[in-house]
Amino acid sequence: MHPATACGPVLTSVAEPAPPRAREIFSHRPFRLFWGVRLSAVAGIQILSISVAWHIYDLTGSAFLLGLTGLVQFLPSLLLILVTGSVSDRYSRRTILALCVLAEAGCAAALLLLTLFATDPVWPIFVVMTVMGIARAFFGPSSQSLLPNLMPKRLLAGAIGLNSSANQLATICGPVAGGLLYGISPNVAYGTAMLAFGFGVMFALLIPRPAERSHAVEPPSWERLFAGFRYVWNNQILLGAISLDLFAVLLGGAVALMPVYARDILDIGPWGLGLLRAAPAIGALLMVAWLTTFPITRRSGPIMFMSVGVFGAATVVFGFSATPWLSVLALMFVGASDMVSVYVRQTLVQLATPDEVRGRVSAVNMLFIGASNELGEFRAGSFAAVMGAVPAVVFGGFATIGIAGIWWRLFPALREANRLDGSDMPIPEPVPATSAS
Repeated sequence: MHPATACGPVLTSVAEPAPPRAREIFSHRPFRLFWGVRLSAVAGIQILSISVAWHIYDLTGSAFLLGLTGLVQFLPSLLLILVTGSVSDRYSRRTILALCVLAEAGCAAALLLLTLFATDPVWPIFVVMTVMGIARAFFGPSSQSLLPNLMPKRLLAGAIGLNSSANQLATICGPVAGGLLYGISPNVAYGTAMLAFGFGVMFALLIPRPAERSHAVEPPSWERLFAGFRYVWNNQILLGAISLDLFAVLLGGAVALMPVYARDILDIGPWGLGLLRAAPAIGALLMVAWLTTFPITRRSGPIMFMSVGVFGAATVVFGFSATPWLSVLALMFVGASDMVSVYVRQTLVQLATPDEVRGRVSAVNMLFIGASNELGEFRAGSFAAVMGAVPAVVFGGFATIGIAGIWWRLFPALREANRLDGSDMPIPEPVPATSAS
């Protein structure tokens, strides 16, 4: 709330500035380079992930080992949560970004060498994927924290939406390209991934050095390491937004059961499975285009809750559907509604977080996102083993709608969040790293 003036109410009104367009955001060279890093890095990760999955299955025929590849990439984010965000706040985020993508390029090169020498044991692949997980653990907080340093606050919400478009575009094209390239040769797939990461390193090094951060660099301490968790816990907007996404995806995620739907329910085969996997990303990319043209400027909190409700409802439709076109359409709505939630949540997280703790808060956010995806797949698979695939998906969709209703009551600050430019958002002072609270 703005302080009252001594001159009484102001009778004249000032027109609000028009929301930024994509052309205006892309006119900033630092953003174009940052967008290129995201596109290249995520495309490389997608090509690598699909290729590694095929590679391991060719060697072992074990579905358990396929699941283990995801686990070894997630565990570093969990084990290094107290380190990754602190490093992002203490050192150059641009340099960390470049080093992370360089490490990912090294992983692609190592996998290429493994295929050239035709080694049968799979444990070297898991070692490489663990290194990949470590690089991704540092990549997430540094990339999320760097973007606000590159863009004016007025353009930040639109920049976050366009930045997500790079992720969605790579998520659509990467798996398809990875499958086709691996079909030609594993060497071609790993070589292409290495090339994509190489472009990412080049773009990262070309990003102009951001302005120096004004806050003093604090010495390492346990209090500093836990500052991200403490700040999220003390900020109702952040805690509500992050935990809402965690439980919504944890309960409503159905990615793990898509092969069951493709083969046993929809009878559409491997090509149809690829279409099901791409459908949420297609919906998300279409929503990015909409949000870039018509950005959310008011009632951001209620819109976020509504999008989570639509996410749950679309999941229920997908769960019941036995018609391929309806299933694809439902998954597109799943992706589109999730994109709205991501757009609002990421903007709120960035605007409600002071720069001096943004890296650690982003690390907490990335951990919650990773946990919701990985544990969501485990939840779906476990429930399906007990009650069947359709009841597991439908239950998850209805549970997500219920979570949106419960969080609406529990987090009034998030419910009342309005503008996404930060002009009327209550931003508390950061908890000092030396406090005992």
